[in-house]
Amino acid sequence: MNESPAPSTPACPHSATTPESAPELFTWEFASDPYPAYAWLREHRPVHRTALPSGVEAWLVTRYGDARQALADARLSKNPANHAESPHAKGKTGIPGERKAELMTHLLNIDPPDHTRLRRLVSKAFTPRRVAEFAPRVQELADRLIDGFIEEGKADLIHDFAFPLPIYAICDLLGVPREDQDDFRDWAGMMIRHGGGPRGGVARSVKKMRGYLAELIHRKRENPGDDLISGLIRASDHGEHLTENEAAAMAFILLFAGFETTVNLIGNGTYALLRHPEQRAALQASLNAGESALLATGIEELLRFDGPVEMATWRYATEPLTLGGEEIAAGDPVLVVLAAADRDPERFRDPDTLDLARSDNQHLGYGHGIHYCLGAPLARLEGQTALATLLRRLPDLRLAEEPADLRWRGGLIMRGLRTLPVEFEPGNRSEKSDALSTL
Repeated sequence: MNESPAPSTPACPHSATTPESAPELFTWEFASDPYPAYAWLREHRPVHRTALPSGVEAWLVTRYGDARQALADARLSKNPANHAESPHAKGKTGIPGERKAELMTHLLNIDPPDHTRLRRLVSKAFTPRRVAEFAPRVQELADRLIDGFIEEGKADLIHDFAFPLPIYAICDLLGVPREDQDDFRDWAGMMIRHGGGPRGGVARSVKKMRGYLAELIHRKRENPGDDLISGLIRASDHGEHLTENEAAAMAFILLFAGFETTVNLIGNGTYALLRHPEQRAALQASLNAGESALLATGIEELLRFDGPVEMATWRYATEPLTLGGEEIAAGDPVLVVLAAADRDPERFRDPDTLDLARSDNQHLGYGHGIHYCLGAPLARLEGQTALATLLRRLPDLRLAEEPADLRWRGGLIMRGLRTLPVEFEPGNRSEKSDALSTL
């Protein structure tokens, strides 16, 4: 989970061997634009040990080749029990509050064979068919949210659009009743607001979510429906079933990981389009012609260029290993910097250029290997629907503040804007949308 930015520690002892001083990490300036610092690290210290704002020391992996290797290396465990530090230090990694709330047994914290079993069971409930059938609901949500501000001629696209769309969508998918969804929106909002600061606010929201999910799972056992939580309860394989704790943890992580990534995908993606008018115009022309190819490649490029996940979640070395020429000790935490790897010039041509038509785009935005994001198809659906609907209904969308005045949420894992103020010519509410009828 996110940590608040803080001044980084002094350079490592071998810094004198490099032509210039290491850049300062985890400041507010770094949060606004980390890419120059990541470029320096890729060139001079591609696997770099540093103290994080929490005080925990970890290795940052910044080159694409090393990152791809690390994401698939079985010697890098997802289980926090393999962290060599004290229990106090272990409590500073992962999602705040998940340990006390007994929500640790989810896919981001376990290794095979438990990971294999749980992912197989969850995949049965989280199918491509279910995602495809959900498309009309995502479109309905996008239009309803735009209807809420289109007559005003201005909005904060994070608060009014990018944030509520995925939280309501994932609640619907999980089977959270409509009358309870505003509570989930409040808890999720607490995570967004406090994600870059003290962990206590997030932990309190996690505790409330845990209590609610336990109650909801009990109700679904008595009266199952055609939703994801009911599917998790029914899921079985060769006589194996999810325990109640496992079902609660899986529902929690699908909710937790399934909304903030999409908030940032929509927010960062819209911001990138507004900063690159020629790319935005090409996408609008493609959509107006009823074409889908540029939207599909465009979402992948936005994921690569300034994606919603800055660093992959925590990994811990289970034995000594060599990565990028550095010796990683058993128990050391490793953070794969997806944002740096996805701008590696050794892998991507003109990596700092936004090219929505980029075809060779094997980015790492949703991970790699056995921990590849299970919810990626849903996030892509939501991102494509959100951007297409915004461009169709608000064709003259423009920033209402200077880019230098915008603020990014500081943190480690996620990368996203705090606000995205925009202006546009006031429009009319719609009865029914056909934004993606040909896509």
